[in-house]
Amino acid sequence: MRKHALAGTDMEVDVRFVDMMSKRSSRVLDIGCGVGNAVNGLRSRGHTAYGIDPTPEVLEVARDLYDSSWFRQMAAIDIAAETLLFNGLPQTYDVVVMSGNVPSFLSATELRKTFARVAGLLEPAGILVIGTTTAIQGGPADQDEAAAESGLTLTHRFSDWHLKPFHAESPWSVSVFALTESRECTDSPDGMFVLRG
Repeated sequence: MRKHALAGTDMEVDVRFVDMMSKRSSRVLDIGCGVGNAVNGLRSRGHTAYGIDPTPEVLEVARDLYDSSWFRQMAAIDIAAETLLFNGLPQTYDVVVMSGNVPSFLSATELRKTFARVAGLLEPAGILVIGTTTAIQGGPADQDEAAAESGLTLTHRFSDWHLKPFHAESPWSVSVFALTESRECTDSPDGMFVLRG
């Protein structure tokens, strides 16, 4: 991943999606941030983004490549408001992101706890965005089950980060959950052209 980041490989397709779905200057938490490319990409677009990851080796790369103050070593199930505060991170967010199969590393119980804790961290119009393989643990069916217990509602589901329609046979899914079924849309074309190129 370090080589890809240094070589300039496009690893920001999820960043463009999140940017399009977010209001300007959003506060974003990337759960399972890996080497930090999404956090960096979102910050370069004007958002205040932070990343957490339980693996010290990937965080070492993230801190080498980007500003080390953006990252913390923390597992998904540890994201209670008091834990975030203790680690010097904001306690509420406009967007929480889990991309790259992060849910597959969580048990069903851990996924439900994570959804519940995310629901407690989101601002009223906030969203949870998850990109994952469909046919593995933590896929769309597991996410929907966890959402039902958390108060989060599925508002969109696509088969990739480029907004292709989702079908039962789709190998990948990008799901957007919100605290309410309807969200206020921006009055400007903020993300209208973001996914091009």
